[in-house]
Amino acid sequence: MSVRARRPPRRATIHQRRARLAGLILLVVIVTIVLCDLGGSLPAPPRGGAALGAAAGDPFGYRASRESDFVARATAGEAHVLFVQSPGGAMATAARVAAYRPLIDRVTAGTNIDPNLLEALVFVESAGRPQVIAGSDPANAAGLTQILAATGQSLLGMNIDLARSRRLTRQIDAVAAGARRGLLAPLLAQRTAADPRFNPSTELAATVRYLQDSERQFGREDLAIESYHMGIGNLHQVLSDYNGGTPVPYAQLYFDTAPDLHRQAYNLLAGFGDDSSLYLWRVLGAAQIMRLYRTDRTALRHLSALQTSAASNALVLEPPGSSPRFADAPALSAAYQDHSLVPLPSNATQLGLIYDPAMGAGAAKLGVPRGLYRGLRPVALRMLIALAARVRALSGGAAPIEVRTAVADRQYIHETGTGFASSADGYSFQIARRYVSTTQANAFQAVLDRLQALNLIAWSRDPSSIDITVARDAGLWTR
Repeated sequence: MSVRARRPPRRATIHQRRARLAGLILLVVIVTIVLCDLGGSLPAPPRGGAALGAAAGDPFGYRASRESDFVARATAGEAHVLFVQSPGGAMATAARVAAYRPLIDRVTAGTNIDPNLLEALVFVESAGRPQVIAGSDPANAAGLTQILAATGQSLLGMNIDLARSRRLTRQIDAVAAGARRGLLAPLLAQRTAADPRFNPSTELAATVRYLQDSERQFGREDLAIESYHMGIGNLHQVLSDYNGGTPVPYAQLYFDTAPDLHRQAYNLLAGFGDDSSLYLWRVLGAAQIMRLYRTDRTALRHLSALQTSAASNALVLEPPGSSPRFADAPALSAAYQDHSLVPLPSNATQLGLIYDPAMGAGAAKLGVPRGLYRGLRPVALRMLIALAARVRALSGGAAPIEVRTAVADRQYIHETGTGFASSADGYSFQIARRYVSTTQANAFQAVLDRLQALNLIAWSRDPSSIDITVARDAGLWTR
């Protein structure tokens, strides 16, 4: 006998439908969560299109019509070291140097030497410390203006008893270290008698004679100041390599040489291992510090705080509050919508660039689109493109340089531990310290040095990357 299957009661069917509906709702919730994790809660930024490459030639080369601009930018671009290496800070150094201004005015009176530049030279050379020696041997540079014993004896007519100066220096050092009993004042007086470089009046007068002699030879004040550190003979040689020896403005000599332009003169300038090629810019920067010390100490304190709070000039180029720091991903998204941020170009290799595949990887942790972290301010992007083009030109078409990070927001930096603080304004990026050859590494360094000297970027070196911040007015040089 066949038994007909019984239809399930209607009540069980309703339960099954309710279970299926609940499962569907749960699936929608899960999908929504996943989409949020993938950045679905914010619109993705526009995709980067192909960007135009930099114009042919060197956009950062010297222009005679803008000489004063080159000088002003170099003075600002090379000032960082004056703040971070001045003993006790720039304010304390300025106070020490200012104490010698009456003496400086006396020794320059009736000469063509600018007392402001001599004062700045004292700032750079000794930070206003008349007893300082470069090292422990007084044969080296010594005194307020750091004259070498040999230079003082042979060129400046200073009667230096070097043997006695050395003996007295050893005694002074022993007393100062507590290894020997005695009074410092008598020993210092004896050394001043034996070695007039430790007499501020005598040494400053000798420095004036040096600068006068140098200016007679070169016919220019800027070259005379530059020669004080580089040496008159070395500067003659650089000029000879540049144009056969005719004196030109130092801004022209410095900025009109490059690895691919007046190469021999460039190599000589770049080969001085003691920043000799930057000496004039440092002296001019010190003169500005001394002017602020006399006229606006509040401004000097503020500038000093900015300079000493970062490893480069970055906070001076982009002071806190001068442009919005992106707080979070929605702020970045809005900036892409109003075009104050632009995505990185799609034709990176053509531009001499590659992008780190890990760039923006922390976006998944925050549940936002990864593309938010692959963009820059328009002016910063133009500088990145110009920088890469110049590196490629100087390195003979070597492999692209790698961009490690671009814009970030403060939440992203805090949550992921990637990027660096300046990234949050969109003017900064990181370049990986990976080069295919020494030629490429040298080309990159040459471009960094030139852009810093033009105050178009500030840069610092990390173990694996170069951190670069772009000046907001850099667009004037990259169009």
